Amino acid sequence: MTETLDLFLEDLASSKATPGGGGAAALAGALGAALGSMVINLTLGKKKYAQHEETLREVLKKTEALRRELKDLIAADAEAFAPLARAYGLPKDTPEELAEREKVMEEALAQAAAVPLEIMKKALEALELQQVLAEKGSRLAISDVACGARLLQAAVSCGEMNVYINTGLMKNRALALELEEKALKISGESRVLAEGICRQVLRQIVK
Repeated sequence: MTETLDLFLEDLASSKATPGGGGAAALAGALGAALGSMVINLTLGKKKYAQHEETLREVLKKTEALRRELKDLIAADAEAFAPLARAYGLPKDTPEELAEREKVMEEALAQAAAVPLEIMKKALEALELQQVLAEKGSRLAISDVACGARLLQAAVSCGEMNVYINTGLMKNRALALELEEKALKISGESRVLAEGICRQVLRQIVK
């Protein structure tokens, strides 16, 4: 695992086109979801939280599914960039070539924006589950709930930037605006949620 992480970080730090901000956003989201799972696993089996056991087991299924989905989106983001990179290299010397290049570019930009938007959606879903853990998770791991919330909020914020960098180049402004509005809505919801969770946690740990 360490070697895999080292390789990812080396690639991220290099001049390679991928991974980039979208992959980093997905990784942050996967880390946030994993912290949620950790809090649940530390809570399950404790008598003090027995009344929440059934709820927490259901939440665990969801946090684990989201962790896997966000991990998979690291590769999906890189894969979505590949057609866009190829499109930049298409010839544009004749009107026909230029028209074809613009058509391919438009399709590639839409797909490149769609993946970080999906990262945002999944991160928001995981963030909503952190709220449950702030209320029902072990108090011994409550700070990790806030850490998870911050990572998930970061995933949303970074995903948002990766939506906009692509929609800003799209000719189809109606589709671009639709994607941007979705991103803006998720971003706003995530900020409110994360701030609320962190305030709730701080009230419990800062005397």
